[in-house]
Amino acid sequence: MAEPGAAREPGVAERLADDEYCAAALIEAVDGLRTRFPDASASIAFTRTQKIAGAVVAAVVLACAIAWPIPTAATLVSAMTAVYILALSDRLLIFRRGLTSGPVVIDDDLARSLPDDALPAYTVLIPAYDEPEVVGELIANMRALEYPPDKVQILLLLEADDTVTIEAARGLDDDESVTVVLVPPAEPRTKPKACNYGLAFANGDIVTIYDAEDEPDPLQLRRVAAAFAAADSDVVCIQGKLSFHNATDNLLTKWFTADYGIWFGFLLPGIMASRSPIPLGGTSNHFRRSLLDEIGAWDPHNVTEDADLGVRIAARGYRTEVLDSVTLEEANVDGINWIRQRSRWYKGYMQTWLVHMRHPVRLWRTLGPVGVYRFTLLLAGTPVIACVNMAFWLILLTWVTGEPRAIAALFPGLFYYLALISLILGNGAAVYMNIIAIREDDRSELLGSALLVPAYWVMMSIAAIKGMWQLLVSPSYWEKTAHGLATPKKSGDGDEEDVS
Repeated sequence: MAEPGAAREPGVAERLADDEYCAAALIEAVDGLRTRFPDASASIAFTRTQKIAGAVVAAVVLACAIAWPIPTAATLVSAMTAVYILALSDRLLIFRRGLTSGPVVIDDDLARSLPDDALPAYTVLIPAYDEPEVVGELIANMRALEYPPDKVQILLLLEADDTVTIEAARGLDDDESVTVVLVPPAEPRTKPKACNYGLAFANGDIVTIYDAEDEPDPLQLRRVAAAFAAADSDVVCIQGKLSFHNATDNLLTKWFTADYGIWFGFLLPGIMASRSPIPLGGTSNHFRRSLLDEIGAWDPHNVTEDADLGVRIAARGYRTEVLDSVTLEEANVDGINWIRQRSRWYKGYMQTWLVHMRHPVRLWRTLGPVGVYRFTLLLAGTPVIACVNMAFWLILLTWVTGEPRAIAALFPGLFYYLALISLILGNGAAVYMNIIAIREDDRSELLGSALLVPAYWVMMSIAAIKGMWQLLVSPSYWEKTAHGLATPKKSGDGDEEDVS
């Protein structure tokens, strides 16, 4: 509480009306990270050293391919086979740890037992762009949060030239629980830039992000407050679990739901147990505000700013915990829309790996050998393996259709058997993890889709190839994911209203 006679801190309305303050907030939102921590910014996709190293490697591979085509191809295939085995082994290890340890659990009674006056002040940032169809649902979802109204600040972040969403949000003028913040037009036009701008108007001790269509667990804020209270001082972020309210719309949404079930239910808790960097999800991550100020908040030039922030948290010696509290989202029902979204994620993963590998020795010292190993397999290995999958499938098709001798030369000695193990056991293990995750989550309606999941992998490969191409030609371009395409929510599931 301020002492008598002390200057009162301006409120949100006063700061929004202060043109000078808003101009400074925009500069900080765009340039804050790259000004204070230039090596942590993805505003430059490739450093000079990385460009030279990439060019040298490409030139050597091309020269070898011209001079010795078969041995060069065999060497590349052998190297990627080894990467497959390493990635598969690590993924199974992480999955097993997640299966046995699981996320942090805060039950309802404990969450509700915290007295209101002991709860920290909260700021909820909700960035939205060209999403007029979900604004109405936003109010109901935010009102459902069981948190003292005087301790939660909800900021709806809209681009100042997004007239359709602004028009849809005019109905919020009479709702004091939500404050509309117009983000001045400026490049890059990304979600993290909007969140950085909103942070300038945040007054909470804990800051979280929800997407406009999100339906969080009503007790999620209280669960997070309890989790922070019980956690060690080095825990600065709590990541909630994500799932979908339209899981059974079609085969794609079933695959997507099972994919999220494995990732948030088992793999992230497994990574948490190993104390390796956790690539955060794009929503339902809750931060101590002091942490965001310390490390420069979000990178507006990184298209997976969440994953990047998770690595920066670990690189500073802090930790993230995964909480068993679910936020429901809308799963993509359209294949093209899904590929746009997934290609951005793959691009951002590689973008994040390139940024943090600018100083590999320093990263090794802060994360340790296991942390760097797992960080590389997850952030670089995931998109690379998804890309290379297409080449291996073409090799398999060639072998099956009657050219075994030509293919045999690509798998010398031991690597033939390693590739066979990867083909049979690797694909089998991936399907097995899907089935186990579905069983543990009691989602029997997804079982049939798990048996057809190889077709989903083909879509992943297409998205990864697209994302890696975009990394070269437009690294900071943010491909917008369209929302409001799902079927109406079904009554009886707690989702009574239409979100489309």
